[in-house]
Parts: sequence; structure tokens; C-alpha cells
Amino acid sequence: MAEKRDYYEVLGVERNADADTIKKAYRKAAIKYHPDKNPGDKEAEDKFKEAAEAYDVLSNEEKRARYDRFGHAGMGGATGGGGFGGFSGGGFSMEDIFEQFGDIFGGAFGGFGGSSRSRGPRVNRGSDIRVTVRLTLQEIAEGVTKKLKINKVVACDKCGGSGAKDASSYSTCSQCNGSGYVITVQNSFFGRMQAQTVCPTCGGSGRVITAKCDKCGGEGTERGSEIVEVKIPAGVAEGMAITVRGKGNAARNGGQNGDLLVVIEEERNPQLVRDGDDLVHQLNITVTTAILGGEVEVPTIDGRARIKIAPGTHAGKILRLRGKGLPNVNGYGRGDITVIVDITIPDELTKEERKIIEQLAEQPHFKRAAEPENQSILERMKSFFNG
Repeated sequence: MAEKRDYYEVLGVERNADADTIKKAYRKAAIKYHPDKNPGDKEAEDKFKEAAEAYDVLSNEEKRARYDRFGHAGMGGATGGGGFGGFSGGGFSMEDIFEQFGDIFGGAFGGFGGSSRSRGPRVNRGSDIRVTVRLTLQEIAEGVTKKLKINKVVACDKCGGSGAKDASSYSTCSQCNGSGYVITVQNSFFGRMQAQTVCPTCGGSGRVITAKCDKCGGEGTERGSEIVEVKIPAGVAEGMAITVRGKGNAARNGGQNGDLLVVIEEERNPQLVRDGDDLVHQLNITVTTAILGGEVEVPTIDGRARIKIAPGTHAGKILRLRGKGLPNVNGYGRGDITVIVDITIPDELTKEERKIIEQLAEQPHFKRAAEPENQSILERMKSFFNG
């Protein structure tokens, strides 16, 4: 399979291009590669689809931000029947493009030079469903399969979703003669053109029901539920959405199901805070450990690890556990665990402890360090914060 091109490269715009520039670039590409201008040219049709896919992402602020951060892996290719939004890696039809972006050219994507596209009856589509799934750090690190019970609109079990009493309870739509579309003439960006619109009588199906199902009343749907298995890849982040195709609400009259959008929510971990692919832990050590050094335990995703504290460690010192963080969602290795050292000072002391501390305070290494002569206040502050 050919490697997907960068969306900015597809439209020929810079990464900081504004919305108007992106829209103009898409118009230019769509005009150049429009199928009615290039009949029978498979390469032109592929480029037309590629441009539409790029525009779908770059014209949407949320999708564009996700693409800028994660690339194509953030937009599609997830396991479990879906991707992270967009057109899911180009798996869409010409009709999808015409319906979603037709209005950018004045609603006249139907043809060039008076020609019209024959696309056949339009298929109704059910609405999408959006659910949230909470994941632990360990589930994010390893990837997980979740079984979700989804309450939704399902196909009527008596008519199979058709809405008709039986297979003979249909007649061809008299307005569109079964095509599902009617031809209109519009003034558009390209001039006076013919365009196909969905037949208002049959809703694009090309036929009408003569006898309705007595259970669903001709709707073809009813309330129900389904157990959906969703495979969530390792490295996902808060707010990402995995699209499971065809698992949304059923459509009326046997149309196409909508999609299920599974939005990721991270469960808070009391010891590890996520920072991209890295995890941050604040380690509290005692004064004696800071002075003498030693070994301490720190939490990791799947347990605990022992690390060495060097003698004379100061508060704020940063230690790293390489490769112990989260996997990158694009497969670019793993992050680290960053350990920030803090020193615990006792709130109260016994008489004996206080006496020991007072004795230590008189020792040479515990006296305040002499300040260098001829040093400005700014230089002293720099010396302090630089350790």
C-alpha cells in the first residue's frame, strides 16, 4: 500500500496556512481533478479524493490540531474497525465528497459543461453515537480491548430494517423514476450548471413503500442495544476519538448505519502525571537520605523500581528512568519517567532530635556558605537558582 502523502503537500500550502488559503487550494485541486473534467481517469479521481480527504482534516480546527501533533496515525488506521476521525484513510465514496463539500462550490458539484453524474439511489445514513471510555495508565501503555454495551437505534427485527410489510410492498418513485435524484440547474462558481439533488419524495431511495411494517410503522428501526468490541491501541491520549464504522444508530428504511465514536478519557493516577509520552513523579526523600544518599523506590506503570540517590542531592534535582514512560501513538519509541526530587522537612522535633540538629549546625559543612565578594544581588540569585 502506498504511503499517504502529507495533507499540506496534497493541497500545496504551508503548515501555517490560514483557513481561506486552504479553502482556495482545495477549490483549485477539486477543479483540476474533478471526475467530470477527467472522465475515466482513475489517477485524477484518486487525486480528487486525496484533496477532499486533506481538506476534511485541515479545514477542521480539532482534526487539524490532532493531525499536526500525531500525523496520519492520529487520523486513521486504528484497529477495531475505525480510525481517529476524518475519512478513515480514504475509505469513502465520491458521493461522500459531493454531499460533504458540495456547498463549497455553490452546491453544484454535479457536473461540468452541463453533464451530470449518475450515482444511483442515495442510501440513508443513521446518526453517529459518541461515548466516553476511561483508561488507566497501564491500559494506555499496553493497549486494551473494551466491550461496550451501546443503547441505540437498531433495525426492526420483523422487516429487517426495510420498513415494508414484505418484499412486494414497494413501488418505483414516480418523481425520480427510481434514480433517487432529480436534476436541477444552478448558477455556481463554475457558471450555469446542472446538479443532482436528492429526490424529495423518496428521500433518495428510488422507491416508496406501499404497505408498511406493522411493528415499526414503516420506520424500519426500533430501540435496542448491542455489545461492541473496541480495540484501543497503545499510546492514545485524552480527547482522542476512535471511530468504529457502522456501529452507530441504524438508518430508516434499511439504510447505512452511523458510526460509533469512542472518546478517550484518562483516569487520574495519584503518583504519575502524564506529560506527552513522559510520566512525571514527585519523589519525597528525607533530609538524611538527601545528605547521605541511598536507594529509594519510585512507581512505574506496571510496578515499582529502585533508584539511587547520590549523597548531597538537592531539592529540585531531576532523575530519569529511560524508556519507562508511555509508547508513542505513532510507534516512535517510548517516553521516560521523570523523577523530581523534593526533600521532606519534619514539622516537629523531639528534644533529642533538636539537640542533634543544633550540634550539626555548628559543624563546618552545615554552616551557611560564605557569599563571594563583589557579587551583585542578581549574580547571587543566579548562583542560587543554578545550584
